[in-house]
Amino acid sequence: MSLLSENVIPGNHGKVFGTNAKEPQTLEKIKSTLELIDGIKDVILHLDVYTRELTIHTSKMVTVKEIEDAVKAIGFHAIPKHDFPI
Repeated sequence: MSLLSENVIPGNHGKVFGTNAKEPQTLEKIKSTLELIDGIKDVILHLDVYTRELTIHTSKMVTVKEIEDAVKAIGFHAIPKHDFPI
């Protein structure tokens, strides 16, 4: 594991997560839950792909575990898909 794989770093790239949530209202609930985490700037939902994805941008470093735990607390999963290309 590395700094990039264990954290969402600030910047324009963000980190993409896959989720098992399918319904738009459920994805909106995940989005609003994640936006409560200190340091998360915005959450972009990708409803046109399967499995559903969301991109998270931060204003400071946020751990992937913190994001996974917040989504898990409402009954779903958020799994990081890949790091941004260098």
